[in-house]
Amino acid sequence: MLLRRVVITGIGAVSPFGRGIDNLMDGLLAGRSGVVELPALAEIIGMRTRVAALVTGVDPMEIPRKFRRSMSSMSVFATLAAQDAVAMAGLAPEQLGSGRLGVSIGSTTGSPQTMEEFFREFNADHSLERMKSTLFFHIMNHSCASNVAQVLGVTGRVLAPAAACSTSTHAIGYGAEMIGLGKQEFMLCGGADEFHPLTSGTFDIINAASAAFNDTPHQTPRPFDVRRDGIVCGEGSGILLLESLDSALSRGAEILAEVTGFATNSDPGSIANPDTACIAQCMRLALADAGIEPGEVGYVNAHATATEQGDIAECAAIAEVFGADTPVSSLKGHLGHTMAASGALELAACVEMLRREVLVPTLNLDEVDPACAGVLHQREVAQRRVDTLIKNNFALGGVNSSIILRRYA
Repeated sequence: MLLRRVVITGIGAVSPFGRGIDNLMDGLLAGRSGVVELPALAEIIGMRTRVAALVTGVDPMEIPRKFRRSMSSMSVFATLAAQDAVAMAGLAPEQLGSGRLGVSIGSTTGSPQTMEEFFREFNADHSLERMKSTLFFHIMNHSCASNVAQVLGVTGRVLAPAAACSTSTHAIGYGAEMIGLGKQEFMLCGGADEFHPLTSGTFDIINAASAAFNDTPHQTPRPFDVRRDGIVCGEGSGILLLESLDSALSRGAEILAEVTGFATNSDPGSIANPDTACIAQCMRLALADAGIEPGEVGYVNAHATATEQGDIAECAAIAEVFGADTPVSSLKGHLGHTMAASGALELAACVEMLRREVLVPTLNLDEVDPACAGVLHQREVAQRRVDTLIKNNFALGGVNSSIILRRYA
């Protein structure tokens, strides 16, 4: 349990629905899909999937060139989202460089687009003559975190967790712990990723990428559905401004939600296939961290990427911990899998679900797979007040994570 209460006072979102939390929620509540067909994927030998969820509505030129030249697309997404989170929270310029604000922002890898460009040039004649001096800043694994810190003038701690699909829940959880322990007063937390064909290819070669809906991209991915056929990769960034409750109260800041529990554990049984017992244990650890019982949770925001192994294991774990009466949904049907950004983007939507007293259903869930029937699937938009929810993310490599959010009171 955290020694100091930690609250959320700012949200930034760059998603396939555009920039800003309102655009994100408008898309989710309207039941829109951010997934589109990318014909260029068909030109890659062996690639079966041709769909992805790409960011729209952002202008990198908003960022001054002296900062932008060291940024890949994922850093641009993270920087714009971080600026929005800071603006929403109302932090003053002197607070950014006070040493009391830290950054915890991760990505799956450094920029894959930059790495491709470098090796294409390098392999042509093994020459470094065309290598750009800013190359390293695009591909270092803490590129997003460092770029955000540079633009905002942050002088506190800088972390860059990397745990694939669990990355931004890790970033938020570790940020909350730093504030809870009194090491920082504010933390900008989240994740970012940019789309690259190799990301989809990674899932395609293990038969985990969606390929059956290439001509009807809005119908995939399909979490929990009997016709689901795998992941649709996406891109974006979600950034949350966390701060101590005392700080938020002293500033008169609007408190959007409270982070009351965080847990992460490792599943050593398989590097690729999730285990129900380990997922259930992760959620129980988060509940224990929050000091609550399962019956106090009113909604589960599932990881649920629309793979058979993942959906079934997570449903079984949710049923084991929460039973069959707690609403459950996944946002992957709307957003695709935005990889390292997914936890933060989905948690940002969860904050808004608490505030707006509404639950977003799982898009493309037409017929529940009997193997996923043990939970209460949210099938349509519902006005419902929920005071406490849990957000799950589970990564290849056996890295699980869960966060508990509570309505501030």
